[in-house]
Amino acid sequence: MSSATSLPSGIQDLLGSQDDQNTSALPNRTSWASKYRGATVEDLDPPPALSSNPTDPISTALLNAYERDYTHLTVISENTRALLGYLNIPRLKQLLKNGSVKDDDPVDKAMQKFRRKGSVYKIITMDTPLEELEEFFNGGVNGGEPQDFAVVTDGARRFVLGVATKGDLEEFVKRRPA
Repeated sequence: MSSATSLPSGIQDLLGSQDDQNTSALPNRTSWASKYRGATVEDLDPPPALSSNPTDPISTALLNAYERDYTHLTVISENTRALLGYLNIPRLKQLLKNGSVKDDDPVDKAMQKFRRKGSVYKIITMDTPLEELEEFFNGGVNGGEPQDFAVVTDGARRFVLGVATKGDLEEFVKRRPA
């Protein structure tokens, strides 16, 4: 009997076995555990979400993003406050530059809509472990494609609490003592 088999199963799962270390198909949870050490999205201290309405002028949304140094803004319904989509500010700047939109056009002309029908999506809350957030950014959750940002909501998905980006996650790792 090896010393690894005498450990409680939960500890053994975290440490993995020699056989687990020889497979590279799965994300390395052990390195994630040492990188994030139990931290959650709340530990990123994401700034409050800044939302635009679909009828707001693009210039207003752009100014709001610049004032707060945001790269993404959520777009919500004026009536129901339901999350409709988002503005990717670097993409918006490109659309303005090539003339696809004008600064006095409404936000809905430039926003990227969330696909709701037929899509399973990952709910990201303040309690989501950073390992899951990294997996989400890398496209590993629900077999999706890589993501640049995550909309952070409450568990019931009623309120948008913030937006977390890959950059936020990278900065967290850099500033956290080893």
